[in-house]
Order: sequence, then C-alpha cells, then structure tokens
Amino acid sequence: MAKKAIWMLSAFAAALALAPASFAQAAATAAKTTDWVGLAAALALGIAAAGCGLGQGRATAAACESSARNPGAAGPIRILFFVGVALIESLTLYVLVVAFVK
Repeated sequence: MAKKAIWMLSAFAAALALAPASFAQAAATAAKTTDWVGLAAALALGIAAAGCGLGQGRATAAACESSARNPGAAGPIRILFFVGVALIESLTLYVLVVAFVK
C-alpha cells in the first residue's frame, strides 16, 4: 500500500511540475483562445442543482419519517425542515448569481 501511495504521489508531483510547460501558449496563439466561462458556469449550475435536489429529497424524506414516528414533534420538525430547505436552495441561487455575473 505504501509503495502504491509513493508512486501516486510521484505521478502527481510530476504532473504538477510539467503543467506550466504543457499549458504554455505562444504569443501568436494566445489571441485565439476560447472563453470557457459560460460552459463552466453552466456546468457548475447543473452540478449545484443536482446536489441540492438530492439534498432536498433526503431532507424531505427525513422530515416525513421523523414526523410519522413522533407526531407530537411535527411542528418543530416542520420549522427546521423549512429552514434547512431554504439554506439548501440558497446554495443553488448563489451559483446562479455567480453564473449571471460571469
């Protein structure tokens, strides 16, 4: 296991050492670069929406299950559920704002 970790760290260090030379551009081709900001923003928004959707689904399932187990605590569980879902949704909205700003 240690030998494998040493090889992986060596490969990672070599990749980091060679990265500046491999991504360097000549002055003539620097003007032809593609702007990837739009694609990166769309990809980030998709990942954030998927993650928040999964998180909201799990939060909803947990709130429903805990309310079913203890109906007397349904009120506080509901309040905490709404606060949690609002915080989860705010993460997606932050990514949306960043996508529109870029």
